[in-house]
Formats: sequence, structure tokens, C-alpha cells
Amino acid sequence: MKTFSNFLLGLIFLVSMNSCRESVDVAAIQVYDGPTNTAINIHLIESDSAIMRLDIKAPKQLEFANGNMEFPDGIAIQFFEKDGSLGTTLRADKGYFLKSENLYKGVGDVQVKNLIKDQSLQTEEIFWNPNEKRIYTDKFVTVQEKQTLFNGTGLEADQSFSTYKLMNVRDSRTLLPGEGM
Repeated sequence: MKTFSNFLLGLIFLVSMNSCRESVDVAAIQVYDGPTNTAINIHLIESDSAIMRLDIKAPKQLEFANGNMEFPDGIAIQFFEKDGSLGTTLRADKGYFLKSENLYKGVGDVQVKNLIKDQSLQTEEIFWNPNEKRIYTDKFVTVQEKQTLFNGTGLEADQSFSTYKLMNVRDSRTLLPGEGM
């Protein structure tokens, strides 16, 4: 009989404990979707046959569970020629890597410079597709080629920015001495 009363007393205790708990609204529980990894001062180098092809630097990299990355403090990418010499630079105030599309995106003050052809590009957003080795944007762009400025909306180019197609050209003009990007 004593066992039965202990059992009954324990059951009453458990029922009273559960009734004192606050119920949790499952819909209010939020899943964490922030960065799973943070790296500071990243420096990635890609080479082929001991010749540098690509150099990526960023002060901070945030990596997410889906493989996407964010470069909140900016990103700088250098593209090298076949002989290993530096050919083109790309920099942006903020950057992203979209893993599912294998696509880099630069936003803010975006600048691309082809050092060999002495030409530069300025825009607010650009995409770099490493598989296709091309850069493109549908935003307003300013291209300086030697002493001429071209303005337009939209651009497609190879990743070295040595050949490009400027869409919807708005105007062009010759630079005055001391003027330029």
C-alpha cells in the first residue's frame, strides 16, 4: 500500500510541475540564420603551374550555413595575366559570394582597373562569374578609356576587363587635362 501511495504522490507532483510551466509558442522560436564562421584578414591565392592567377583579400569574411559568404568591410580581387604579371584589379566596398550560383557580387563604390590597357570602370554593383571568367552589371557605369569617358547602363566584359560591351550608352566625352577617375 505504501508503494501505491508513493506512486500516487509522485504522479500528483509531476502533474503539478507541468501545469506550472509556461507554454512555449513554437512559432515564436526563431532559427538562427546568421554567420556560422568569421575570418579576419583573409588572403586567398589561386595559382596554376606555380604562376599566380588570382588574389583575393578582405578584412573580414562571414560564412553562412548554406555556403554563402559576405565581405562586409570590402573585397579586393587581382587578376593576373598568363605570364604572371598583374593585369586587372577589382575592389568593392562590400562583397558577397553566392555559393549556389558560384557568383561574386560587389556593391558600393565598385572600381575595376585594367592596368595594361589603362582603362577603368566605376559602378555601384558588379558580378563576377569565375566559371565563365566574366564580369557584368545592369547598373549605371562610367568607363574611362585613356582620355575618353563613356557613361551607360549595363556592361559585360571578360574578367580582365580587356574587352567589354557597354549597353545603353548615354554619352561620351574627352577628358580635360587633370580630370579623370
